[in-house]
Amino acid sequence: MGRHELEYPKDAVNAVRRHGERAVYALKTIHGLVNTAPILHVSFNPVDSPFPVTLPMIGQMGSFARPSASLGDPLDLYLHGYVSARFFSSARAATEPMPVCVAASHVDGLVLALSPFNHSYNYRSAILFGHAALVNDDDEKRYAMRLITDGVVPDRWAHTRQPPTAAEMQSTSILRVSIVSGSAKIREGGVIDDKHDLNDQTLRDAVWTGVVPMYSAMAEPIPAPYNKISLPSYASDYLDEFSRENKEHSIAAAKK
Repeated sequence: MGRHELEYPKDAVNAVRRHGERAVYALKTIHGLVNTAPILHVSFNPVDSPFPVTLPMIGQMGSFARPSASLGDPLDLYLHGYVSARFFSSARAATEPMPVCVAASHVDGLVLALSPFNHSYNYRSAILFGHAALVNDDDEKRYAMRLITDGVVPDRWAHTRQPPTAAEMQSTSILRVSIVSGSAKIREGGVIDDKHDLNDQTLRDAVWTGVVPMYSAMAEPIPAPYNKISLPSYASDYLDEFSRENKEHSIAAAKK
């Protein structure tokens, strides 16, 4: 018997209201979208500003208590930043964990319709809601730093200078976001046009419609001036896989 897929409970906070048929609440899907997004947008309400703040950050889902946990398990989100950055200073001054909202987005295609109203994107997006607190334990901090580094290129941490220096540890802050809820929203497929436009032969003869697949790809690496070695296989294999998988996914999404 297969393992039951865990989901975030649907509630007033995380429910997808528009196009609810595109909603996904499975932990595996949501955590995967977060971990494959190169940039996460993190929103919070600083105590010293009348406006909410949204910051582009890097982060990864993981579990310090259970390092072998899979994407389908309950996980924390670790965020990386400079020790004196505003977000981390706010967390340091807070008397309790800060409420945050985290967004991850992937664009897989441009959907070009007969009318501007029906234009769209093929996309995959995820939202997480949780509470952020500074990580003060050095072991957990190193765990998070490795997790985030390997999120850039798998196995990169083990192939760099180790261990981090005392100055590096002191100048780097890590936030652990304990996740309360989340949801994903995914659009795949082709153009959806209105019937009256589809019946307009003159319009159809004049306007190109369809999906333009869109994906992230890795270009040829450019060595640093002081680099002495060839690109290692752990990196070259990942770069090839990254580009190939993104291309295949965007094309498959357009054809659904």
